[in-house]
Amino acid sequence: MHRRPFLLLLALTALGPLAGTATLATAADAPPLMLANGYRPGVTPLADYWVSEKYDGVRGYWDGQKLWTRGGERIAAPAWFTAGWPAVPLDGELWAGRGRFSHTVSTVRQQTPVDAAWREIRFMVFDLPAHGGPFTERIAAYQQLLAQMAVPWVHAVAQRKVASDAALHALLRQTVKAGGEGVMLHRGESLYRAARNDDLLKFKPYDDAEGQVIGHLPGQGKHAGRMGALLVQTQGGLRLKLGTGFTDAQREDPPPVGTWVTYRYRGTTDQGIPRFASFLRVRDDWVPGARQNAR
Repeated sequence: MHRRPFLLLLALTALGPLAGTATLATAADAPPLMLANGYRPGVTPLADYWVSEKYDGVRGYWDGQKLWTRGGERIAAPAWFTAGWPAVPLDGELWAGRGRFSHTVSTVRQQTPVDAAWREIRFMVFDLPAHGGPFTERIAAYQQLLAQMAVPWVHAVAQRKVASDAALHALLRQTVKAGGEGVMLHRGESLYRAARNDDLLKFKPYDDAEGQVIGHLPGQGKHAGRMGALLVQTQGGLRLKLGTGFTDAQREDPPPVGTWVTYRYRGTTDQGIPRFASFLRVRDDWVPGARQNAR
């Protein structure tokens, strides 16, 4: 922020989102994606589900001709990246590897693709939306299709079964320890439906949600002269402060008012307020009006 006056920043809090902020896509433009609920122990027999890693990237939807974000923005991938892809929809995650979310986002956002950056991106396919059969059949179908494509940067996401809740927790710990974000559970008998339900579940060691920045609060002590916390507002109108999770660079130049960010937390109070909320990342791909967590 280069020591910009905090009085101006605090004044912006009362104004709400910045006037004239461009919205590149709306909820109505979003592709019809299957969305996940959070996993709860005992929610259903685990034997009914396939389990895979939850990749920390950018959701990508190939409609048979073009590649889109989950928010409905066209992804300007290099022509070579999608050359030879099938004329059927593919649902997956654009991913640069564990712990490289920022690289993925910066690469995907570029309207003029940078070949060197895209060479590090993989498309992790986990579903065939137009297949018509249950997920167990779709697994075999996308694995066969991608094997026939033989494109090195397009991968079929591996699926496995777990025997118990304890085994699922052990797999989660193993995945997170290795740098992964969490795991996904997909009901084997489910059809592909553009809705959020228990056919698809995400399991992470923390909860997360989105909020829009409505102000910057000045820091104190070691953070004097720069941002101390973000004031954000959720889509439901709840306001909360995010005072942790930032790098020094982010405190010097925080996300502008009007930006959507993701914060993590651990449960809620009896009043529904997130506990131990902290900043996670900027959500440049967020489309207001729809709850669109990855998968």
